[in-house]
Amino acid sequence: MSTSTTVTLHLLDKEYRVSCSENERAGLESSARFLDEKMQSIKKSGRVVGLDRIAVMAGLNITHDFLVENQKKSGASLNISDKIIALQNKLDFAIDSFGK
Repeated sequence: MSTSTTVTLHLLDKEYRVSCSENERAGLESSARFLDEKMQSIKKSGRVVGLDRIAVMAGLNITHDFLVENQKKSGASLNISDKIIALQNKLDFAIDSFGK
């Protein structure tokens, strides 16, 4: 069982304290750095004002990127499955032709 620890994170120049297990700490800190970079980028663009709006836009952008990557991976695995099925069909046809 891992011990709970409090981690201090900095997002858009604000400090947040979050409790997590020690083995989750590195991932949490990495996630916070990534989110902070996205939020800083949105803030610098000047198109979005207010911490809550910047946070929502960063969340939407990250979610969009995640979903696009998932769709790409799903499409790639479907293509591989289609190729495997096509190869199986060719093998079945070749074996049937050879046997006749």
